[in-house]
Amino acid sequence: MSIFNVVPVTAEDHRRRARRRLPRFLFDYLDGAANDELTMGHNSAGFASLQLKQRVMRDVSSVSTTCNLLGFAAQSPLVLAPIGMAGMYARRGEVLAARAAIRQQVPFTLSTVGICSVEEVHSATQAPFWFQLYMLRDREFVQRLLGRARAAGCSALVFTVDLPVPGVRLRDFRNGMLGGGMAGRLSKLVQLATSPVWAWDVGISGKPHNFGNIAEKIADPDDLDLYKAFIDSQFDPCCTWDDLRWLRDQWQGKLLVKGILEPDDARAAVDAGADAVLVSNHGGRQLDSVSSSIGKLPGVVNAVGKQVDVYLDGGVRNGIDALKALCLGARAVFLGRAWVYALASKGQPGVEQLLGLIQKEMATGMALMGVNSLDALGPHLIESR
Repeated sequence: MSIFNVVPVTAEDHRRRARRRLPRFLFDYLDGAANDELTMGHNSAGFASLQLKQRVMRDVSSVSTTCNLLGFAAQSPLVLAPIGMAGMYARRGEVLAARAAIRQQVPFTLSTVGICSVEEVHSATQAPFWFQLYMLRDREFVQRLLGRARAAGCSALVFTVDLPVPGVRLRDFRNGMLGGGMAGRLSKLVQLATSPVWAWDVGISGKPHNFGNIAEKIADPDDLDLYKAFIDSQFDPCCTWDDLRWLRDQWQGKLLVKGILEPDDARAAVDAGADAVLVSNHGGRQLDSVSSSIGKLPGVVNAVGKQVDVYLDGGVRNGIDALKALCLGARAVFLGRAWVYALASKGQPGVEQLLGLIQKEMATGMALMGVNSLDALGPHLIESR
């Protein structure tokens, strides 16, 4: 890093700093995707292929990015996406991210497989947040999870539907995170030894690392191999739209379905009771070679956008990306890897700074596009190369 470029500003700046600080297996778990990682590349390329239109001589003295997201009065149309194991990237990472979201007035979504439990996040923040759910084979346990989320004040449920089985993420095998026997364990020990700041701050001082929401289901919640075994045994490949209807009956709050790419699936989700759908390819971590999320967005918006809100997840790294998605009909965008890079890089201040930057980029971009409000954005302000 240049001596003249020492302060991380963008998501990519934070990514580079996170790579230096983290054990390699943890960085790869965050940074990697399925198979050849083509879809992850498609997400970025999809945004790069779109161009915004500059409009001049409009009164843009008062630009507002405020919006209502499933009952949450947000400062901007940004949501911190659910990220598994976020508490391994900074000490009690989910709590830090939730606090950053409160400071920037946007929703935070806690993953089912987060390190911090719903109770811990609620106790530390005393503010509403969203909870993400995977459908597990043990429906009684799912019901208990939903009850815990309600008791913790979660105002919306984000139900992920694109993970009937985990994708094949080759980096996790290469770096010894999953499997590998004795060689894999030795590799992880070497990686931990070469990341002393992380090892002390998170590895030792950040305990427990016990997947708080599902700890009761894992014999040794600190063992990543047992965690992987739980995922393989409990994620339900038999899940159908009837299960979404069952979930709708169980959950009285707002329900967002995450992992929709095709118009027919969007219609089925709405018919089953979804209050919103999230266009997402899981950041390229599931089926490799599917299209970019931004490429699939217009079809889903055309199918259900007049009935429910449509959100987008996948490849958003800055405010300009967000504006492109909003022009194509998304009501909000989810930030995934970007906020965890910032968390690993600078903790809560890093997440706050990145959110503030993205909000500034959005407001500035809107002014230069000649619009004052999110409702004024639309397809007329975007074109393909």
